Amino acid sequence: MGPVPSYLRGYEDLYRENPRAAALTWFAAARYGLFLHFGLYSLLGRHEWVQFRERIPVAEYAKLMNRFRAERFDAEYIVSFAADCGMRYVNITTRHHDSFCLFETAETPLHVGNSPAGRDLVGELAAACARHGIGLFLYYSHGRDWRHPHAPNNDAWGGSARPAYDPPEPSYATGTEHDLDRYLAFMDRQVTELLTRYGPVAGIWLDGIAVPQSGDAARFRCQELYDRIHALQPQVLVSYKQGLLGTEDFVTPEHRPLSSLNKPGEICTTMIPSARHRSEVGVSWGHLAAARGKHKTANEVWETLGAARRNGYNLLLNTAPLPDGAIDPEDDAVLREVGARLRREGFPEGGGTAPTR
Repeated sequence: MGPVPSYLRGYEDLYRENPRAAALTWFAAARYGLFLHFGLYSLLGRHEWVQFRERIPVAEYAKLMNRFRAERFDAEYIVSFAADCGMRYVNITTRHHDSFCLFETAETPLHVGNSPAGRDLVGELAAACARHGIGLFLYYSHGRDWRHPHAPNNDAWGGSARPAYDPPEPSYATGTEHDLDRYLAFMDRQVTELLTRYGPVAGIWLDGIAVPQSGDAARFRCQELYDRIHALQPQVLVSYKQGLLGTEDFVTPEHRPLSSLNKPGEICTTMIPSARHRSEVGVSWGHLAAARGKHKTANEVWETLGAARRNGYNLLLNTAPLPDGAIDPEDDAVLREVGARLRREGFPEGGGTAPTR
């Protein structure tokens, strides 16, 4: 077994005995994490589902990569910012539903290394997290992909897995030509890249659960994926939103707790919008230009953090970097204010504690 990951300092003895038990114990104590949704959709500022909602053709959407510079994406700043805000881990969208990757990959040309940015943003964030002892979670879109020819398609998965292109998207495999196994192999290779290139990872955070839930979930062979993840890095925690198989290490429902919590969990929610602007601008995880001045306030964040703790959950709070990769200054100021309050008062526990296994 290699050295203890920097984010697990203080858990050395348990790590040497049982790496995943050490990670679960650390996770229960971590309480608060930073989520980052950043990608090609950020350039448009119209929600991370802009390709789906506006039915932007695959080839046209891919041209956004030629404008992706991320010139103000500063991993050192992001990690220092998270720590200053009282957060113990960071989660970044390595690959969202549009299939653009913030890491260099051999599996698709649609990745940050082929953009004008020419940098591996996941690699930079991993190095910064290691330096600061912050846990790194890697968001990965599993159930949805709007580019891969063999990803789950409309006919097989309830009509919502892909944009409803009219005329049909010519690059998509359909009918007998469609082979889900090719997509599963693609994902397996990418997850392997993520777990073999960047040092110790705290968690793999899978998204797109509605797609396997709407069809034959067994076809996605998720337990095989979980087992491979744990074989590559035994301390890695696996989540698939509110839980697909029940064998995930923790659950992460959106915005509100589950009716019961029988394993570690975090509530994931986003800074966009504040409660009084929700009906006006809607919820967005990616940069939304129309929400400027309408993000959560410090009091709302404090109340959200308290609600999570009262129900025994961590809080994973999302901020949407600007098109150039900078942390939105509106969120920067608010989250630093919350961090200062945490240093003065401690966490608003409210009596809830997250279970461990």
